[in-house]
Amino acid sequence: MSALRRDFWAPVALSYVTFILVGLSSGVGGVLLPAQIDDYGLDKATIGTQFFAFSAGFMLSGSTAGPLIHRLGIRASLILGGGTFALAGLFTAVRPPFLAFLVAQIVAGYGTGIFESVLNAYLTDLPGATTLLNRLHAFFGVGALLGPLLATWILTFLPWTAVWLVLALVSLPLLIGFYLTLPAREAPPPATAEEQAKRAGLLATASRQPAVLLGAVFLAVYVGLEISVGNWGFSFLVDEHGQSDLVAGYTISGYWLGLTLGRFLISPIATRLGMTATGMTFLCLAGVTLSTMLAWLVPGAAMASVSFVLLGFWLGPVFPTTMAVAPRLTVARLVPTAIGLINGVSVVGGAVFPWFTGAIAQGIGAWTLPPFAVALALLQLVIWWLVTTRMAPAARTVS
Repeated sequence: MSALRRDFWAPVALSYVTFILVGLSSGVGGVLLPAQIDDYGLDKATIGTQFFAFSAGFMLSGSTAGPLIHRLGIRASLILGGGTFALAGLFTAVRPPFLAFLVAQIVAGYGTGIFESVLNAYLTDLPGATTLLNRLHAFFGVGALLGPLLATWILTFLPWTAVWLVLALVSLPLLIGFYLTLPAREAPPPATAEEQAKRAGLLATASRQPAVLLGAVFLAVYVGLEISVGNWGFSFLVDEHGQSDLVAGYTISGYWLGLTLGRFLISPIATRLGMTATGMTFLCLAGVTLSTMLAWLVPGAAMASVSFVLLGFWLGPVFPTTMAVAPRLTVARLVPTAIGLINGVSVVGGAVFPWFTGAIAQGIGAWTLPPFAVALALLQLVIWWLVTTRMAPAARTVS
């Protein structure tokens, strides 16, 4: 292990644990919905507005993460984001009125988005960024797998609000850990008027750069595909292939497990084979396209299940690897802002495309999921090619 790795092993480990927490908070949502519907006496459409509220907070974080890092540094930004998340969780734990609960979800989305953007920016700046970021997002998958189990267990003897209390309490030791392991930001020299003007326009400048915008659109499509299959794959398997609820549930769990394994395994293998980060992503996108076509064109329930697991596996490295190459999309001073912007915009795809998928399935039939996934997979390939044409040169192999 290099000296740099020895110096940074503790905050990197804390980053991984933090992403388990982020995955947990995402994974518990579906399990809590029935209890929330009963508690608040609302229908599914109304209770589902919490996801739009969370997304709004997440998008807001994307526009502020870069300026926060520039002004406060990594440590203070993480503590701010984590503190925001913890306060939202503690407030939710007291079972507020529904409108106040929606406000808490905006705050929780903001804290989660700050966590994600700041940690992506932090690891992007370390040696071996591609592998580190793939591991980081793999631990999100670990949390997403454990979240439903945790929520189901807690609901056997406590109300749904207790789940958010647990999430809030888990976040507090992480904040202490970041405070102890990350250095405080050194006081910068006094900025000139020109430098102050440049800093004030970081977001506007980053949002005008074609490569950054293409990266944001690319991840919006990626997240849309990932969440669309994750949310509607169960209905497709049951309605179109006649799978039992148990088998369909296992298949969707296999999809998320494949996503996690892809993030743990593909990047190290690509490194040994001497592949570049962009080449590895093209390979993964080809695998995504073939997997979606397999689900669409090859008949049989068993093949549908296999294709979903393969789809998750090939999807796995795409998001973290895009974050790893973000420094090649813009100049150095705009990298944190660009990462925040790309991360924030990605949640738009996670809200819009799954809704659109459900609307199509409602109007035409659940069979439309695979061809819609194929269309998104092909769109990803085109946008990624456009992104790579605007990248700055990089090292030969994945690092």
